Amino acid sequence: MGMSVFLKLIDFILFFFFLVIAVAAPLIDAQTCLPLTFFPDFLINLKQWYGHHYGDYLIIEKPHFFVGLVWLELLFQWPLALLNLYAFLASKSWCNTTCLIYGASVLTSMVAILAELLGSGKASNDLLMMYSPFLGLGVLCILRGLIQNSSKTSGSRPKSSRIPALARKKKA
Repeated sequence: MGMSVFLKLIDFILFFFFLVIAVAAPLIDAQTCLPLTFFPDFLINLKQWYGHHYGDYLIIEKPHFFVGLVWLELLFQWPLALLNLYAFLASKSWCNTTCLIYGASVLTSMVAILAELLGSGKASNDLLMMYSPFLGLGVLCILRGLIQNSSKTSGSRPKSSRIPALARKKKA
């Protein structure tokens, strides 16, 4: 019973994160690498306000590695986030796999971003607090995938398989 409640809590947290990503990636993050003419002024102003308010020099300066990570987010992580939203809503069994893949990708991206923020000495505590939850998201997605997988493969075997059924037919 305890593991079930724990998984439901993780799923709730992840669902919230995936909702945020489903909206923010194409509307806000995509401004980093797509022409601004694709976006309404209020979204451009929102992102500029965020960049200046939190001193997010990655958003303002757009270093090449960061633009590459945003492309990774848009082309790989965002579709996985949408798949995970669907998987949670429809109780799909493959959700553990997509969470694991998503988590590994996000964790890798966030390690690179946080290493830059910490190593540069330019990041304020507020800016670090804006990015840090996404590191936790990556770890939580990986744990969600591993916990679900490990509970399904705890030594149980399928009740029937094709080979034993064929063997029974030959004996009869």
